[in-house]
Amino acid sequence: MTEQHFANARLVLAEEVVTGHVSVRDGRIAAIGTGAVPAGAEDMGGDYLLPGLVELHTDHVEGHLHPRPKVRWNPLAAVLAHDAQIAASGITTVFDSLRVWPDRKAVGMDGDAPVLIGALKEARAAGTLRADHLLHLRCEVPTDTVVEDAEAILATTGVQLISLMDHTPGQRQFASVEQFRSYYMKKSAISAEEMDVIVAARLDFHDRFARENRAGLVALAHAHGCVVASHDDATPEHVAEAIGDGVAIAEFPTTQEAARLSHEAGIRVLMGAPNLVRGGSHTGNVSAEALARAGLLDILSSDYVPSSLLWAAFDLARRVPPIGLPRAVRMVTKTPAEVAGLFDRGEIAEGRRADLVRVTLAGDMPVARAVWRQGLRVA
Repeated sequence: MTEQHFANARLVLAEEVVTGHVSVRDGRIAAIGTGAVPAGAEDMGGDYLLPGLVELHTDHVEGHLHPRPKVRWNPLAAVLAHDAQIAASGITTVFDSLRVWPDRKAVGMDGDAPVLIGALKEARAAGTLRADHLLHLRCEVPTDTVVEDAEAILATTGVQLISLMDHTPGQRQFASVEQFRSYYMKKSAISAEEMDVIVAARLDFHDRFARENRAGLVALAHAHGCVVASHDDATPEHVAEAIGDGVAIAEFPTTQEAARLSHEAGIRVLMGAPNLVRGGSHTGNVSAEALARAGLLDILSSDYVPSSLLWAAFDLARRVPPIGLPRAVRMVTKTPAEVAGLFDRGEIAEGRRADLVRVTLAGDMPVARAVWRQGLRVA
């Protein structure tokens, strides 16, 4: 039996912040108290103690695999660098969002899910991962082989979450073809002539494959017990389709109307933490803060900047005071854990996993000073 005690901390519980101590036994929270401090307790010096953050959607690992256009890094090295940054950001559970996105016409826009899954398995077997890594397949619906590619992964690998994505030029995230062209030409170093071919192919593939593939992916997800997310919903028609597909999470809705309809249907609305801390969407869509003020925001995701998740929780509580810190922290811990079916974590409560983050403030900026996963110090 191993025991740890953390004292003199501002404990961010599900409904309140209290000053007290936490006792951990064999990797789980054994007791929470505000009275006498157990002998041998580690003094938190008045810092905040939060549950470990739970990240549902981050493509951050892909940036390590392709750190520059046309540069491919060693997959294991990419995974380990990603994992270290995730843990140092206070994230103890991460759903690595890997693209199942066949697009052989554009280097760097294709999916690398099998390669990264192999590297994650290698790192896990070696015991070198700091965070708990789960799998999220980001499936680009209007592509020719996405269903068979996803099925091949599911046949050999446990997957917890599947998102239905459609980046066809002229809809959802990219309301105009020019938005699509500009974004991917800058991101992937693609020439205008190459982009002409890609746009034409995307429009053609959407007409030929989108409807059938979406149905196939939904059936596949439900058959394997995966949580289903919709991506970039913009219209009432998109939301109605998501409801019919049994979607549990609305990732990054692009309009307030889509967020409202999703929320009213019991679909959890997820928005990007970078959107919140930057003060708006980098592509001009609805802002996370606007949804929070309207009571339509349920979950935050670090998306492409791991450190933004902790920052966003504190920033949201500061900028929208009625939300308060406990509720803001639930958006990055308890709520994402529960929607993913992980009821053993996400909250400082007796019996939960001792996934904990010690946080100090540098001005208004929260800093993760120490991180524990199941009672083990990982950062």
